[in-house]
Amino acid sequence: MGIAHASDKGTHAVNITIDDGPDPVWTPRVLQVLKDNGVKAVFCMIGEEAAGYPAVVRQVVADGHRLCDHSLHHDTTMGRKPPSYQYSEIVNAKGEIERASGGVKPLYYRAPGGAFTPYSRQIAASIGMRPLGWNIDARDYKRSGALAIVSTVEHELPNGPTILFHDGGGDRSQTVAGLAALLPRLRQQGYAFGFPVR
Repeated sequence: MGIAHASDKGTHAVNITIDDGPDPVWTPRVLQVLKDNGVKAVFCMIGEEAAGYPAVVRQVVADGHRLCDHSLHHDTTMGRKPPSYQYSEIVNAKGEIERASGGVKPLYYRAPGGAFTPYSRQIAASIGMRPLGWNIDARDYKRSGALAIVSTVEHELPNGPTILFHDGGGDRSQTVAGLAALLPRLRQQGYAFGFPVR
């Protein structure tokens, strides 16, 4: 199955995606910003993190967001490893996320670092998950400040609708601030907020 990028809200829309959580500190803060702005997102969760913080996973679901399998361990080299390893990383992560969520299935699969293989896409599709890419990297992992995050996203909006942010991997205070500044600006510019097309 092809990698999803488009938005179910049409051509003047964006999809917010949040990677590498759940995190007990930063995911709730991201959720609050999304709630304050009436925006739903896709949370691409690492399986072992979901297993560690099931209450956070359930809050994501309770708030109406969608789940995405981001592999069990976030091994960015998994695309160069045997098919059996790729299978284990994807399928076991899906199981951990479903258990943590109380039975809600992830609808998407995003390869760590975007390192999809034909085999990993096939595995994901065979168990009901659409491979999910991105068009815009907010580069929030560089921790260059909220204004830089906003500027990066606005500059890259012509590239397509799916925007990549992070709630895991350390201090995400700049991500929270960047989202709080960006979401109202996008709405003022007439953007709708959707989910990636499945």
